[in-house]
Amino acid sequence: MSPGEIARRSAEAMWVGDRASQWLGMELVDIGPGTATIEAQIRDEMVNGHDIGHGGITFCVADSAFAFACNSYNRITVAAGAEIRFRRPTRLGDTLVAVATERSREGRDGVYDVTVTVGEDVVAEFVGRSKEIGGVLYEEETA
Repeated sequence: MSPGEIARRSAEAMWVGDRASQWLGMELVDIGPGTATIEAQIRDEMVNGHDIGHGGITFCVADSAFAFACNSYNRITVAAGAEIRFRRPTRLGDTLVAVATERSREGRDGVYDVTVTVGEDVVAEFVGRSKEIGGVLYEEETA
């Protein structure tokens, strides 16, 4: 099986149980080995008391892209830590696009950069650290 097919099957297996991303209206737009793109629109219930998109929503979209990217090898992987830098506020109706890219992966540890944009504007930069914990997302077929 090609690395791209492994990534696709891993994402399909993860998506089935990812009720949080589904509930938040996220869409997995692209997946590949060590990379993932997620989109989500800021809805009315995602706006805070300042009438801007809640930072936690931006974090969630970035975190989901990170999760799909670091699980793209059919190895169960979780976050060991993450940080985000907000660059500008989001607004009701904005479509957030989070693109996760693997920076490094060594042994059971990985580092992933996620850029969140609205149109051409970068709204947040996220760095996630991952840890493989053992197990697989789906059973590979043996020939």
